[in-house]
Amino acid sequence: MSVLIVLLGVAVGLLTVLVFGLLRTHADILRALDRAGISLDETTGTHAAVAVRPPPTGPGTSGGVVDIAGTVPGGGPVKVALDGRHHTLLAFLSSGCRTCQTFWEAFTDPEIELPGVDTRLVIVAQDPSHDSESRLVELAPTGVRMVCSSATWQSLDVPGSPYFVMVDGASRTVIGSGTATGWDQVKGLLTQAVLDSAMEGSRAHGAPSVDDALSAAGIGPGHRSLYPD
Repeated sequence: MSVLIVLLGVAVGLLTVLVFGLLRTHADILRALDRAGISLDETTGTHAAVAVRPPPTGPGTSGGVVDIAGTVPGGGPVKVALDGRHHTLLAFLSSGCRTCQTFWEAFTDPEIELPGVDTRLVIVAQDPSHDSESRLVELAPTGVRMVCSSATWQSLDVPGSPYFVMVDGASRTVIGSGTATGWDQVKGLLTQAVLDSAMEGSRAHGAPSVDDALSAAGIGPGHRSLYPD
């Protein structure tokens, strides 16, 4: 009888170890899927736009947002500088994200309107070890710079994909970030962020100018946003 009790105890112990191992593996799989932008929540595509206003200093080092260092999908190493008198829109996308497909398609339009001043679009994917490099090569829009850099995802605390970050090159700070399910939502969200940033800058140097704020947001005479349907 005592032998049976011992064997039963051993069996229970082994089952406990097995269950904990399975739970840990399941958690690791969920984290890997989240890093790749693959959600198991069927309602993900219905989420509305979410805006996040970062602290004035922006993430990264004390000097501001760091330049992007990574690799070109299917190519070699590359570095993208973010400083200068312009804005840079970082689009964090994944190859396996269903919502991202909308943006992959939108960015194939060479006439796409970007908020901000002389705004450059840079698509930032995860490193090849966290995403499908061959699929990224297929999805890469012609004429759009694309970099694989998981380090940039981490330094900017990107929660998942799709996610967008607007960087002001003059100050090397993040002036707006957020996520949405469509390009029009993203453009509206970031245009407002650029306007807010311009108004804050004008206020710091005196009375804010609406014209200056509109210009900083890339909205000039004849812009379509001034003539709503």
